[in-house]
Amino acid sequence: MKVAIAGAGAVGRAIARELVINGHAVTLIEKIARNLKPEILPEATWVQADACELRDLERAQLQTFDVMIAATGDDKANLVVSLLATTEFAVNRVVARVNDPRNEWLFNDDWGVDVAVSTPRLMAALVEEAVSVGDLVRLMTFRQGQANLVELTLPDDTPLAGKAVRRLQLPRDVALVTIIRGRRVIVPQPDDALEGGDELVFIAPEEAESELAQVICAAP
Repeated sequence: MKVAIAGAGAVGRAIARELVINGHAVTLIEKIARNLKPEILPEATWVQADACELRDLERAQLQTFDVMIAATGDDKANLVVSLLATTEFAVNRVVARVNDPRNEWLFNDDWGVDVAVSTPRLMAALVEEAVSVGDLVRLMTFRQGQANLVELTLPDDTPLAGKAVRRLQLPRDVALVTIIRGRRVIVPQPDDALEGGDELVFIAPEEAESELAQVICAAP
């Protein structure tokens, strides 16, 4: 893919490095000259420009990119970048960094955001996931339908142990996308049996989360 990253600070550079390793064409857009360090990642294209300025994005030919990542340390800037990428350049996918979790509610389709990534929320979720058994943990929020990626760890004595995936009575519009069992990542098939300690990862609309937790925890 052809990926533009707004913000060449530590976060933007780290994202760019991973994408380059995976074979993608990456352009870093940064307005502060001291953050332009092409010697660190010569495989990427480095552009000194303000990603919040329409003229600069036009010069960068943003309409030719598949993905825009708004990765600056300023939530206001990330929102503006996302909105311009979607409304002015029709970029297929926009991913935005959320620096302050209190601003997370703004990062939705109204501002052109497909996926909002909140580092504080993710870190908190990982901590909760490590210590919470039987509790639903939200990992990520997606734009379409306000769907969330959520995880629930089955207790060792779960009544679901030995039962097939097809027997799960999931709420409407909820899908089980993977089962993490130890170091294994399992793509669930209808006849796969569940085990205590399984981490179940679902896509679920926000309004179905509480019902999902009740269904899994109260399953006979």
